[in-house]
Amino acid sequence: MLIATISRMSGMRLPDAARVAFYRRDFAGPSIGAWTQRTMRGPSGWSVSERELMAAMVATWNSCPFCIGAHGAVAVRGMDKDVVDAALADYRTAPIPDKLKAALVFIEKMTRTPDDLTKDDAQAALEAGLTRNDLEDAAAVASLFAIVTRYANTLDFDIPTPDDFDKAAGMLLRRGYA
Repeated sequence: MLIATISRMSGMRLPDAARVAFYRRDFAGPSIGAWTQRTMRGPSGWSVSERELMAAMVATWNSCPFCIGAHGAVAVRGMDKDVVDAALADYRTAPIPDKLKAALVFIEKMTRTPDDLTKDDAQAALEAGLTRNDLEDAAAVASLFAIVTRYANTLDFDIPTPDDFDKAAGMLLRRGYA
């Protein structure tokens, strides 16, 4: 009944990620919600939009259309849509800060070829201007979304319309993840 009420009040079908969190609390409940809230909304040198873009990038590398749409829609709330789209297409040529590019280089390797990640990769990120906390926060986003993208794909989440992703982004910014 809660899911139906929220869907009716929001004027959209509640996204599958929220449905899993509400309905299967034993699967994706309080622990993942709290971890996600800390990672995506807790204190950080990264803005909310930058962390959401990192999540959308991990989703891109893990071929998760639901998470690309969901987290891209939140990133757009604090970044220009053209910048987010350019980053999702190729962050190396996108008009984003060099510090963010350096973080994305690190988490791309962490996501795609984790066995090849070395202390030299972390050192390169630090030399590019990231602090240790920046690097840890970016790695936390990548770690979290390595899990989330896989369960979204495994559970075959329904892909909302762009308008519904936008509505959900507003709710997510207001309510958070926990």
